[in-house]
Amino acid sequence: QQMCSSKESNIAASKLNDIPEALQEAKNHLGDGAAENIMERIKATEKKKEKQSHDMDRASCKQKSKTSEKLAVKNEETTLETGNRLIPTPLPHIPLESLMDVEMELVYTDEEDISFEFAEPVVSTSTESACRDSEKAGALSAPNGSALPQIDQQLQVTLREARTCYRQKNHPAAVEQFSTALELCSKGAAIDNPSESSPEDISSISSFIETKLVTCYLKLGKPDVALNHAHRSIILNPAYFRNHLRQAAVFRCLERYAEAARSAMIADYMYWLTGGTEQHISKLIKLYWQAMIEEAITREKSFSVMYTPFVTEVKADKINKIKDMFAKKHPDYVEHIYTDPHGLHILPQTAEWPSLPPQQYLLTLGFRNKHIGKILERWSSRKLPIFSDRKAPFSPVTKEETKRYWDNTGKKIVPVMDLIRSTKLT
Repeated sequence: QQMCSSKESNIAASKLNDIPEALQEAKNHLGDGAAENIMERIKATEKKKEKQSHDMDRASCKQKSKTSEKLAVKNEETTLETGNRLIPTPLPHIPLESLMDVEMELVYTDEEDISFEFAEPVVSTSTESACRDSEKAGALSAPNGSALPQIDQQLQVTLREARTCYRQKNHPAAVEQFSTALELCSKGAAIDNPSESSPEDISSISSFIETKLVTCYLKLGKPDVALNHAHRSIILNPAYFRNHLRQAAVFRCLERYAEAARSAMIADYMYWLTGGTEQHISKLIKLYWQAMIEEAITREKSFSVMYTPFVTEVKADKINKIKDMFAKKHPDYVEHIYTDPHGLHILPQTAEWPSLPPQQYLLTLGFRNKHIGKILERWSSRKLPIFSDRKAPFSPVTKEETKRYWDNTGKKIVPVMDLIRSTKLT
């Protein structure tokens, strides 16, 4: 902008230097009054042109500035991607309100129809008109138009009453009705014609009821009870991404954030694996996954972590550089620094499953307790880890020994293992 202004000043000055000669010539031919009018017109015209030129140059400079900023950002990203692979990716803070919005949209969504994900991996569960039609018809239809198995009439009535209670926020009554529906399924009253149904269809119905119990118990503030139902819903139907996400919500309520992050990671992977295409849903799941990782890291006091992007195999000298970088970033956790040799860690920012393989990261951990760090490193290098320091591992273990080992070692090791698994698909 300074260069533009200087250039304009020089041009204006040279023009003004020429004006007195033109004015004197006008005076000789037209007189003083006409010359002054001409002078005023010239000045007005020059001012107008100068203002237009200045505005255009300022807009041009502003556009150049924006372009430069974009190029700088792009260059920085390119450096992160191709140049310096040792720059760790920071995790920005995600407010609690955003998590509540994700849960309201994906966890507490009022699904009315039962999705037979085994037959059709992706079935829309949010279209209310389709749900009403299915209730009127008493049967469900797959997206390709083929009829899905017809649900037992008594079970339909029970589920309808349960949904009514849930919408009225009468969650204890909803739990009672959904429990009755689950009991009917266990007695064989799931499909109208059992001979024409498959075990997967019955599992899908039971999983649907289990997930409704999960949301009811979460609304009642009983995440410990909801966790059992979340586990069962996944066992019955592991292909449905919302089952994993509801499990993540339960873990969040129990303040088991690393396990919540792992459940969210699996939910995102299952969404793409079963043909999900809505970027909005995937972004919400990744946001939840990222928030759980951040919460797990910030709440943990005994160790800290650092993720380092890499492409090819990392040699020993690079590992040493990574450890030095970790020591500078986390000086309170240098009693034992350990880099997970297996790699293949994935962060939500780069987990675009269907397009490109996700960016891989090395995970470096630093511990306040040297003993715990060494034990973890020793375990991770074994194919079959032995969770005991006893010299005779095959002899019976007393309850006192078990409790002592858990208090001294196990209780400190399990949170580390949970965090390692929260970014690692195996």
